[in-house]
Amino acid sequence: MARSQKKGPFVDEKLFRKVMIAKDRSDAAPIRTWARRCTIVPEFVGQKFEIHNGKVFNSLYVTEDMVGHKLGEFSPTRTFRGHSGGRRR
Repeated sequence: MARSQKKGPFVDEKLFRKVMIAKDRSDAAPIRTWARRCTIVPEFVGQKFEIHNGKVFNSLYVTEDMVGHKLGEFSPTRTFRGHSGGRRR
């Protein structure tokens, strides 16, 4: 079920403050975050993030096309190693 339109998108307040401070300072350093459920808003465009996937931090540069998606969508938590069929011994 989607989030209510009345509430608006979920944006982590602490992360949003970090982005606004980085924009004011013109800081190019990536922001490390564990907030995978945070929705990407237009203020995040042009910012670099490092998103934790449970093991490592994956780098992400936010573009206009990503607005409305969640940060966690761009940091996969599972590694696909191929299907089991067709292996040769």
